[in-house]
Amino acid sequence: MVECSSGKIDPKTLPKVGRDTSLVGLGYDWAVTIDSGVPRSAAATGPEPLGAELAERLTVARMPDGSPEVFATIQGEGASQGVPSTFLRLAVCNLRCSWCDTAYTWDWKRYARAEQTRTASAGELVASIAALAPRNVVITGGEPLIQRRQLVPLARELVALGRRIEVETNGSIAPGPLAEFVAQFNVSPKLLSSGNEGLRTIRPEVLRAFADPSVNAFAKFVVSNPEDVDEVDTIVREAGFQPEHVILMPQGTTAAELNERGRWLANACVARGYRFSTRLHIFLWGDKRGV
Repeated sequence: MVECSSGKIDPKTLPKVGRDTSLVGLGYDWAVTIDSGVPRSAAATGPEPLGAELAERLTVARMPDGSPEVFATIQGEGASQGVPSTFLRLAVCNLRCSWCDTAYTWDWKRYARAEQTRTASAGELVASIAALAPRNVVITGGEPLIQRRQLVPLARELVALGRRIEVETNGSIAPGPLAEFVAQFNVSPKLLSSGNEGLRTIRPEVLRAFADPSVNAFAKFVVSNPEDVDEVDTIVREAGFQPEHVILMPQGTTAAELNERGRWLANACVARGYRFSTRLHIFLWGDKRGV
């Protein structure tokens, strides 16, 4: 038996969840095997007791009621679009996208940091996530990999509890040891049109690591204009992403914007063999927090 914040768990009863884990274990039969990617030693012995590691504190977005931004919804974007998911939103980012719709996690000129963020222990966050029904957990931001070390205890326990983890990242920071516990990386390299003047948004060595076949990663590009697609082609070619792991998504925070850009962008996807994604949550609920 393993002692954790949620009680005692028998490792023999837990699913074997690894970094290339698909959605098949959650009941989505279009995906590949779930029983892969776990080092044999880990699969044989189960997770190590976490103890004091769950006291590790992370900086997270704060909801209006003061609680960490943890909520259940459907994944609105990318390869897992439509999948019921529990979101955990971390704060702080190393980039400054002009169209960012979660700028409250990093833009302290426009938002009061003390009002928009807080810290929470890994144990507290595990309890909040475990209280919600979806088994697919999406860790987003901000830029989550800034806190990759602090995320390891949280991710380890979530996997022990049978959760599947996706991490959304801008692709400028390597995941390090966190990768062992992540089923899917949603990598969104930022293009020139993102407005990050003076910042290094594209790190080819990091993107090549994500493109490695041993890592289950999808490259999702936010596209504002047709010229962006040519830039995507160059990045994809240099990083080595396969077309079926490349997703183009129109930039927009209203249904009208997404529809207008989506029509020509879908044609670009067809011509190149890329996947297309819209922003489903915008169509359903608008540009709101916690959905």
